[in-house]
Amino acid sequence: MNKALAAALAMVLGVGISVRADVVHAEFRPAQREAVAKWVGEHLDGLVDVCKHIHATPELSRCEEKTAALAAEHLRKYGYDVTTDVGGHGVVGVLRNGTGPTVLVRGDMDALPITEDTGLDYASQVRVTLPDGTTTGVMHACGHDVHTTTLLGTAGVLSAARDQWRGTVVMVAQPAEESGGGAERMIQDGLFERFPRPDFCLSLHVSHEMPAGQVGYHSGWAAANVDAVDITIYGRGGHGAKPSATVDPIVTAAYVITQLQTLVSRRVDPVKPAVVTVGAIHGGSRHNVIPDEVTMKLTVRSYQQDVRRQLLDGIRQITTDVCTSFGCPRPPKVDIREGLPACYNDPDLTAAAVDVFRKVFGADNVIERPAGMGGEDFGMFPRHLEKPGLQISLGSVARERYEASLQPGAEPLPSLHSSKYVADLRPSLQTGVTAMSTLTLSLLDTGK
Repeated sequence: MNKALAAALAMVLGVGISVRADVVHAEFRPAQREAVAKWVGEHLDGLVDVCKHIHATPELSRCEEKTAALAAEHLRKYGYDVTTDVGGHGVVGVLRNGTGPTVLVRGDMDALPITEDTGLDYASQVRVTLPDGTTTGVMHACGHDVHTTTLLGTAGVLSAARDQWRGTVVMVAQPAEESGGGAERMIQDGLFERFPRPDFCLSLHVSHEMPAGQVGYHSGWAAANVDAVDITIYGRGGHGAKPSATVDPIVTAAYVITQLQTLVSRRVDPVKPAVVTVGAIHGGSRHNVIPDEVTMKLTVRSYQQDVRRQLLDGIRQITTDVCTSFGCPRPPKVDIREGLPACYNDPDLTAAAVDVFRKVFGADNVIERPAGMGGEDFGMFPRHLEKPGLQISLGSVARERYEASLQPGAEPLPSLHSSKYVADLRPSLQTGVTAMSTLTLSLLDTGK
């Protein structure tokens, strides 16, 4: 254990957060210090073993049966009322402890179709056959093994510290974050009708850009709306030597791609983030044949709903108009699938959490992070409830590797979704469980 982390753990202080119509503020609860530090210190070795097991036995989205069973087993051991198969393989654990606020803590469970190349002694050897017939390895390359284990550790702390708080905690082990739809399916399956309705929603996500022992935060929009668009452009094929006898869908598609970029550069307010990316284009099979059609696949990212509508409506309008101008024999097919909503970190809750973390870990280990245009379906929970939500970042890189990566000419650290991504488990879990336990305790009543 490094000195900074040891000092941080020894400093763990409970902080009470109360909510008014206009502000969230905090006050100290020194009595919670010993309970958090004691539980984490006694159980950290076991949590590392659990995380290694989850890492070695990953399951793809909507296939998280064994991981869900493990989560349910631990939650029951800690005294939670457990319900399984919520919205798929989702697990919900409820611990009621008198009258007070209700706090939801979420950890996602699914892995990615990536063949691991880390060299770890607990590296995944799992392989699966995908629906298209290809075979791939499966890997926790996005840290969901750490997320799930942190959830279980937090559940253990809160159970052991029941004399330090009053209220209700709802632990959610969520499936299918990577493929999207896991949070939505749990909501549709009655997450907020069958179980206590939360006043706050919390989660964390590992970062490959921060050393273990640090936590990160961003107030406001933190992750983007993620929408998918499939476009088919219909032409009239023919011989490549006589293009005048055809309507070339490849040239038409090229113009569409160029014009789509003007949505961001010329239509959207420049202070509002937006991304339109054509990730795939397919058409034709031979050098000298102009095909009958071209297909394209787009990802569209935004924060605000007005920008989302502007982008999606604009894609349809530009594609249709370009096809008309090129004389395509039929209108294009534009299929828009609205996916994940943007994730918004409540500013008051964020500010209060930062105050908590600075007192727990020291100001140097609490880092403001930039927003990103990646997707994260955790945002569906607070949005559906119209309640404050917060997702924090958890440093996960071994400190020596992180510091080495800062040297001139050093190779960059493997990113999330890389076959080489490695989390430094012991300090990552220690920091993650301490952070989530303390923050959750701070949102509950003292019980005094």
